[in-house]
Order: sequence, then C-alpha cells, then structure tokens
Amino acid sequence: MELKNKRVLVFGLGVHGGGLGVARWLVRQGARVTITDLKRAEELQSSLDALRGLPIEYALGEHREQDFLNADLIVRNPGVPRESKWLQFARDHDIPVEMEMSLFIERLPRGVAQVIGITGTKGKTTTTLMTGAILKRANPKTVVAGNLRVSALELLEQIDAETPVVLELSSWQLEAFPPHRICPHVAAITNIFPDHLNRYRDLDDYADAKSNIFRYQQPGDYIVLNFENKILTRLAARGFGQVVWTSATRALKEGAFRDGSALVWRAGGAAQKILDARDLRVPGEHNLANALTAIALAALWGAAPEQIADALREFRGVEHRQEFVREIGGVRYINDTTATAPAAAIAAIETFAPGAAGIVLIAGGADKSLDFSEMARVIAAKVRAVILLEGSATDKLASALPKEIVAGRFDDLRRAVERAQEIARAGEIVLLSPGCASFGMFANEFERGEQFRQLVNQAISQSGNQVIRN
Repeated sequence: MELKNKRVLVFGLGVHGGGLGVARWLVRQGARVTITDLKRAEELQSSLDALRGLPIEYALGEHREQDFLNADLIVRNPGVPRESKWLQFARDHDIPVEMEMSLFIERLPRGVAQVIGITGTKGKTTTTLMTGAILKRANPKTVVAGNLRVSALELLEQIDAETPVVLELSSWQLEAFPPHRICPHVAAITNIFPDHLNRYRDLDDYADAKSNIFRYQQPGDYIVLNFENKILTRLAARGFGQVVWTSATRALKEGAFRDGSALVWRAGGAAQKILDARDLRVPGEHNLANALTAIALAALWGAAPEQIADALREFRGVEHRQEFVREIGGVRYINDTTATAPAAAIAAIETFAPGAAGIVLIAGGADKSLDFSEMARVIAAKVRAVILLEGSATDKLASALPKEIVAGRFDDLRRAVERAQEIARAGEIVLLSPGCASFGMFANEFERGEQFRQLVNQAISQSGNQVIRN
C-alpha cells in the first residue's frame, strides 16, 4: 500500500518503544497518523515526549469506533492480544491490519534474501547481538533490530541488497508472519520454556507462535534448533527448511556443538574448531548454548571461522542480563531484570551458585500464569536468602518457598535493596533475577533494572555497613 496521505491508525503505543518507531516512520511516509491506546497520557509520557512535534492525533485512555472505521490501515502493536475485539472489528469491516515486521519485510530492497531471525524464551537477545557482532566483522553494514527497542522500519533507508539483517523476534512479533506466509531465510529458536501463558492458551499454543519463525520457509532455507530442548525436537518437522542442530552435550554429524572444551562447527562432514569455550567472556551453560546458535547462524550466512571466533571472544554480554553492576564490601551486585520467567531465573541462579559463597536473591512480581514450583526448588537448594517484590505472582512463589529463607517482602525496590545490603556477606552475590514480569511496580523490566543499578551505584560505606545515599 502506498502510504502517502493514507489514514493509518497505530493500535497501541506502549512504553517499550514498540509503537514509537512505527509512528515516526509512518509520518515520514506522509501518512495521516492517529495513535490509540488504553493507557492515559500520563502513563505514556515518555513515549509521547519522544513523538512531540510530529503531526499525530491521539485517542488515549479509550478506543473509539470511529478511529477504526476511518482508517485505511491499522498497524497493531505486538502488545495488543490477537484476540482483541478491535482486531475482529477491523476484520469485520475489511480494514487491513499489519504489524511492524510485516511492513518491514515487505519493504526490504529486492535482493535482500538472507534475513536472519532469532526467537526463543531465553537467550534470544544475547544470541541476536552475538550474531550481529559476528556479521558486522564480515560486513560493517549489518543491521541489528527487532525486539531490542530498535525499530526495524526506521533502519530501512540504510539497507540495500548487500546488507545483512539480523532480527530478534518475540512470539508476539511473529504473529505478523502467517497472514503473509513469510519467514526469515535463516532462523533460530534458542529454546522454548513456559512463558506468556497469560497471552496463550497453553504451552503448545505458545510454542506454535514461536514456530511461525520457520513455518513458511522453503527447502533452501535453514532453521537452527537446540537439540537439548525437547519442545524443539517435536517442532522440527513443521517447516520445509533444512534443520541444523546445536548441542552443548553431544557431538553432531552436522551443526554446532561442544567437544570437550572446543566449540565446533561441522558442515558436509568436515569439523572445524571455532574457539575454546573458556574464551567466552559471558558465564553460564546457557550462554555457551547461545554461542553455539550464533556460530551456526553466522556459518550458514557465510562468515569465516576467524570472524566468528574473534567476535565471540570480545562479546561482553548484554545490559540487564546477568549484568555485573558493582562490588561493594566484597558483595557483587548482578542485574538480571530481564529474567521475567522462572526458567530464566533458574539459569541465573545456576550460573552464579558455584562461584559464590551465597546468593541473596531479589525475586517476585507480576504473574504470567506460570508455575513456580521448580524455581522454588532451585532457590531452596542454592540460595541463602530471598527477598520478595510484591506482585500478582509473589503469593504463588512465596507459598512454594521454605519460610526460613524469605528475608523480607517489599512493595518498593529501594527497601528490597537496603534489606539485601543488610544481610549480604563478603563473597556473596546480590542477584536481581525476579522470574516474574514487572508490571504494577514498574513500567517495564528495563525500568526495574535501571532502578536497581541506580540504587546499587548510590551505595556508600559507613562504619563498614552499606547504606543507600538519597
């Protein structure tokens, strides 16, 4: 659709940045843009500030029937549930609905074939940035965008037929693909664990949404899957692309795997060591698995082994993901705010438990209809003390924990950090890894992590005790 002078309704602005790039891009295309969101202006202030001065109309705090009826096109924010009555209203009135990713892929320059798409419950951001770092060594024009608070549409102008495109894709963003039967040429699913069950009927429904990343691939395309994840072994037959496996526990006839301490790529029967696992700067078995996926994706794209190895040796991790903030009085503070599901929190605990005298965990928050029994079991076995943040999931988590390890429950992150500082001992780790969503107490998980970082960095020592500076 030619967008100049078309009436386009952006359905959901949000506070994650998902609607910002779309709105700015639509204005540059000459569209007449209206934004509608159920949140009020004060709740969306940061997003509205970023759009100040642009010719955009707003309908906030409600959705109005006339805004949908007047639209030539509706662009749905990924945060809008697919079951929304307003999407059905649009369909009933034959109003086309798009999402950012379908607009982006349909407008890529002719000849851009090798779009790399990455999804998964855990590790998709790290794997995306690892892969992007490798490809940038091979081609500095490489574009990395998607579910990173980076609008793919706003990067379209710098993409030509020679530009590698690496996209992180959430399950919600992948809902844009089936109506157009589109997929990345090279794709990966890092893993699938229970998550977002407040948005999907069950785990099978969630896994089905993830499989959209390769459902419409052609025989010359590739899907990289983790052999250790049982759900992925069941999904593998759904597409027509060639399946490439990764494994951290066994040698493979084809794919990326660990052999002793070596990370190996084998294609056409020829195995080549890429680098030693001990050369990775990011800790944990989960990051080793992420590196294997990045190796496979980059090798399939055509990166040279030395380019892959050099980029992975230099990769230092991702903000808000097991991020070292500071050491105070022998206590290390780790920001893992993006652990918004139990499986992610478990991975963080297991990463740090072997090397720490003890862990003081800050956990809890908003519910996504998930089971916390396994997270509670790991906490009981490997965490010395847990401090809980209030939220709709916290009762579920607290009821599964031994009462003697719960060191407090707070509706304010400052008080939770102060409590952690009171009880943490030299050699221990204070780990913010909530295992829950952030909504209610914070705008999003990034605000939660930024507040944690600020509180820790304000800490000073007075008479040997750690306090918080106002």
